[in-house]
Amino acid sequence: MKRVRNRLNRLVNTFSIGKKLIILYLFCVLVPLFATDGVILYNVYRSEKTQRKYEMQNVASSVSAELNYIFQEAVDISRSFYINRKINEFLEYPFDTPLDFYEKCREFYNNPFYNLSFESNGLKVVLFGDNEGIINGGQLCRTENIRSAQIYEMLEQSDRDMILCFYYQDTKMNLFSDRKVSLLRRLDYFRYLPGEKLIRIDFDYSDLVQRFNKMNYEVPVYICQGDRILFSNEGHSELKKDYDHLTGKEKIALEKDFSMCGEEFRILIMEPTDGILPNMKQHIPLLLLLILINLLLPMILMNLLNASFTKRLGILSNAFDRMEGEELAELTQIEGEDEIAALMKNYNRMVRRLRELIRTVYKDRLERQEADLAKQKAELLALRSQINPHFLFNVLESIRMHSILKKEMETAEMVERLAILERQNVDWSSNENTIRTELEFIEAYLELQKYRFGERLSYQITAKERCKNYLIPSLTLMTFVENACVHGVEKKSVSCWVYVRVYEKEQDLVIEIEDTGGGMDEEALADLTEQMQNASIEMIQKREHIGMINASLRLKMHTGNRVEFELESEKGVGTFLVIRMPKDVLGYTEG
Repeated sequence: MKRVRNRLNRLVNTFSIGKKLIILYLFCVLVPLFATDGVILYNVYRSEKTQRKYEMQNVASSVSAELNYIFQEAVDISRSFYINRKINEFLEYPFDTPLDFYEKCREFYNNPFYNLSFESNGLKVVLFGDNEGIINGGQLCRTENIRSAQIYEMLEQSDRDMILCFYYQDTKMNLFSDRKVSLLRRLDYFRYLPGEKLIRIDFDYSDLVQRFNKMNYEVPVYICQGDRILFSNEGHSELKKDYDHLTGKEKIALEKDFSMCGEEFRILIMEPTDGILPNMKQHIPLLLLLILINLLLPMILMNLLNASFTKRLGILSNAFDRMEGEELAELTQIEGEDEIAALMKNYNRMVRRLRELIRTVYKDRLERQEADLAKQKAELLALRSQINPHFLFNVLESIRMHSILKKEMETAEMVERLAILERQNVDWSSNENTIRTELEFIEAYLELQKYRFGERLSYQITAKERCKNYLIPSLTLMTFVENACVHGVEKKSVSCWVYVRVYEKEQDLVIEIEDTGGGMDEEALADLTEQMQNASIEMIQKREHIGMINASLRLKMHTGNRVEFELESEKGVGTFLVIRMPKDVLGYTEG
């Protein structure tokens, strides 16, 4: 990638300013222009499409609401008959003679409720009863008259007590429409009336078509049941012809499912024939004006910039050419306040600086040599100021021997243990120690602390013999034990214990460090646990107290980040630390 970029830079550098401006015009004006105009056109197209879809959704919702309103009226009428006890009892009344039937019918029809229900908004209501006394005609018929009808068979095949049926009945009795729309419902609300009773509400299909067309939708709308076209504002509404079916070639823009009386229907909005693009013509003049402005203005500005660049860059180029003849002459006339003018001013400043450098080059070289000598002397003094650690050990040994001579055996023993610890602190020839050695250092340290605290401190160190041969980073366990003493025992005035346990558990080496000191609260415990588990070099550089973090980081690096820390603590009770390391990542020495 870098090689390609370098080649492009070398190629561009061979072009003149004029060519570079033309390239700039092409790729920074024309290409973005067409890209942005394309985005604008696309957004306008999407906006028109979204608006069209929104309008289609409104049309579908309007159609669904209108149809639900129309058919819900029939459902409400059927329900009023369904729960009317007198109507159900009338259909099973034992009429003695035809005259008795007509007299009862006259009383039945004289009721205002029944009269309004039978003729409501162009709906025709017919009642069917399984009663031999009923004489067929008008709104009352025997059930046997409908059992051979198509709509009755559809009700029998369904598992519902009500169906809404669109069907075609080829008969010459109806001069206007053979397409039928009927609601058929069983009247079985009153179980003590065993006879089969039905109500059929017939809709005027031609009236439904007219109501649908009066909505004046601007898009093609189809009402379908399955692939059968029930209504449409694009024809398909011939009254004396069976229902048409979808051909599969229709371009459906939106489909909405809805249910009526338990039947599933679809509202299909078809793609308009004119499409969306004709509606975008109104934006073309504005778009052309924007393109013209975007083309002409950059071209005029490019010519002005080209003239401004080339004249002054030519003057500057001639000045550099004169420098090849060792002529350091300043420019006398500088025009403008832009970067080229600043470059010409910097050229004059460079000429003046070169003259000064020529005069002072030898003096500067001498000063640099003196600075190098001073640096070497400082480094030598720093080396001489270092303290030889053997001097410290010799002094400690002298104090120990002096204590022995004065029969101060306890002091001599403490000095000896201090010397052991200090020798390990300055001896970094090996970065690893056996656990045996680490435990010896810990014991020496705890004896020193016991000498300091007296009866306030007790300790116990237990380790399996085999565990003592594993290798771990030097002074890591020592750091955790020191932390237990400093932050645990020192904060408690009563007697405290420090326990160190090392043992094997399955494939891990487990080290436990426990103290019965002051402990810590939950917030400090969570903070310390997070620091130990996520110890890093960056964390050490940012903090002052780094003992525990340093030891944790060294163990993580030593085990390939496979060490696990578990820390428990309670304020005033103590702290319990568990360190688990896989044995296969630890070194091991025999003996």
